[in-house]
Amino acid sequence: MKLAVFDFDSTLMDGETIDFLAKPLGLEEKVASITKKAMAGELDFFESLIERVSLLKGLEYKQAVEICQDLPLMPGALETISELKKQGYKVVCFSGGFRIGTSPAKDKLGIDADFSNILHEKDGILTGLVGGDMMFGFSKGDMIQRVQAMLGVSIEDTLVAGDGANDVSMFPYAAKRVAFCANDILKKEANIIIDKKDLTLILEHI
Repeated sequence: MKLAVFDFDSTLMDGETIDFLAKPLGLEEKVASITKKAMAGELDFFESLIERVSLLKGLEYKQAVEICQDLPLMPGALETISELKKQGYKVVCFSGGFRIGTSPAKDKLGIDADFSNILHEKDGILTGLVGGDMMFGFSKGDMIQRVQAMLGVSIEDTLVAGDGANDVSMFPYAAKRVAFCANDILKKEANIIIDKKDLTLILEHI
């Protein structure tokens, strides 16, 4: 068995979930500027996540779910995951974003599992609080080791792909390390660099 772990925002999905969620509140630019700094490694991921989610307070949970049902997938995502599965890969998504975004994409793409965060809602309204599997800068590195141990997959049989600073922690645990349209902080740790929005280019390296 082999393992492929993909980041979600700006990797499997063309954009940042939290930026889409901030748009109805008129806060897209403010949230996007924080996201950009966090993905470049200029801000602590946990602190930036808490700050950004706090700005979503007051958004109807139903509206948030509807927005996340229709997020744009990255070109080549479906074809790439289908081919990896044919080649014996278990395909997993790790996201510092939110389950309401990763779970619909998991079903559309045929991903085996998604690990992400949960937006807290009360009485149908987002409270501005968040919790979950992927809250910290180290979370993806921590989780990939657990998944590898559970599945019995070696570093040599692992591929990871992402774009931002919170993906750095999982790179030491994969032989194939894809920086996809990525920030410089991640490119430095990669051995496969793809600068075109076409996930099928990963298949050339399999």
